[in-house]
Amino acid sequence: MLRETTLTPAQLILPMFVLPGEGRREPIGALPGVDRVTPDLAAELAVEAAALGVSGVLLFGLPDEKDAEGTSAWDSNGPTPTAVRAIRSAAPGLVIATDVCLCQYTSHGHCGLVGSNGEILNDASLPALGRAAVAHARAGADLVAPSDMFDGRIGVIRDALDEEGFAESVGILAYSSKFASALYGPFRDAAHSTPSAGDRRSHQLDPANRIEAVREGLIDEEEGADMLMVKPAITALDVISDLSQQSDLPVLAYQVSGEYAMLRHAADAGAFAFDAAMMESLLSIRRAGARAVITYSALDVARWLA
Repeated sequence: MLRETTLTPAQLILPMFVLPGEGRREPIGALPGVDRVTPDLAAELAVEAAALGVSGVLLFGLPDEKDAEGTSAWDSNGPTPTAVRAIRSAAPGLVIATDVCLCQYTSHGHCGLVGSNGEILNDASLPALGRAAVAHARAGADLVAPSDMFDGRIGVIRDALDEEGFAESVGILAYSSKFASALYGPFRDAAHSTPSAGDRRSHQLDPANRIEAVREGLIDEEEGADMLMVKPAITALDVISDLSQQSDLPVLAYQVSGEYAMLRHAADAGAFAFDAAMMESLLSIRRAGARAVITYSALDVARWLA
């Protein structure tokens, strides 16, 4: 009767790693219980998610071929657009969000173009992100989710979508307060996106900076984002709280691969019950102010809630 915070399946979003082809499923060692899947199998998972009341999915495309410019990111027949079309047909009421970044598509693993001296080229990378967002929108995505953290990319993507006629039909879920975190390790293994040299600290946030994290979200709001995201979640509850109070936009949180893996491995070692620890973690994220949570446990949690 007096419970202040709720958690429902509709507040959950399921991330998926999508491969080219058909009928392929590859277990991810660093993420027990999570697989890379082809679009047909992603559509089956989407149908299950919709039946359980999960509100949406977030797709990460994993192409077979990569190059220095990440050109497969806007291939209309790439894994992400193909999965969008398959999911839209199989589960028409499900919200489909797509990750927009070049790290899964570049041979060097960085989120954008790289200069001759190894420097990350912020401005030169923005048109490519716009092209990827438009390709996903044409396939039928409801939301594009730029995760690169480059300055100015929300405005460029918004303009690109508007110019192609998606002003009213495709929103932007901005990775706004994304910290340079050690907790992304299992994701980089899953997406084969570990940089071949250097790191991402030039554009991702210093974990020590709370005020800057909020300011980044407010800048994305000004540039045209429709929703803001904080990532990782459990180590940034203060930022989730601050941003949800200072922004007029919905604030979402990503319970990232390392958060999921820590709970899963600890539970497998007998430290605690996985379901109880996961529910407590998600409730904490919701209590901090997140309107919805992206979590690899979305299907399990929806079953528990049912």
